Amino acid sequence: MKNIDTAFRHVRSFTIVVIIACAVIVCFALYKSFSLVSNMQGKIYILSNGKALEAFSADRKDNIPVEARDHVKTFHSFFFTLDPDDKAIQANATKALYLADGSAKRIYDDLKETGYYSGLISGNVNQTITVDSVAVNVNDYPYAFRCYATQNIVRPTSITTRNLITEGALRNVSRSDNNPHGFLIERWNIIENRDLKTENRRQ
Repeated sequence: MKNIDTAFRHVRSFTIVVIIACAVIVCFALYKSFSLVSNMQGKIYILSNGKALEAFSADRKDNIPVEARDHVKTFHSFFFTLDPDDKAIQANATKALYLADGSAKRIYDDLKETGYYSGLISGNVNQTITVDSVAVNVNDYPYAFRCYATQNIVRPTSITTRNLITEGALRNVSRSDNNPHGFLIERWNIIENRDLKTENRRQ
């Protein structure tokens, strides 16, 4: 009887240990399964040129500085990249004005009224811009920014390099095909736009 009683206690203890171990294993398996599903939902596969590229989704707040800088850079590239072609100028200006409010439209209208774009066309002048850096303050909303860039104005006889500094603020708006970053530039202002040097072109 003593052996039976001892054996029963041992079996009961062993059974309890096995049940607890199974419960721990099941809980761990469930935890890992939910973690794996959550991680897989955060992955995106993009098909490019027949190749599947893996990307990761993230919250907007994690990407605000990157998206804000790229939005400002894209706007300035459209606004200040000009060729001696009326349709090309209009196309770039339209793309730029989708990214900003009326403050940019007023500057565009002023340049148009003063004959700046007409002068580019008649003089066969093209203008390019290189954005050197964009400083964005994401601690306060709307996000204030300052853009530092360099312009190259190519004329038939010379190349002029200009320094450009602008500032403004970024407001959140809905994303669209015309505004993929979901920002709108407001209170945009040109602080400085002066010649740095002029070089004669070889004839």
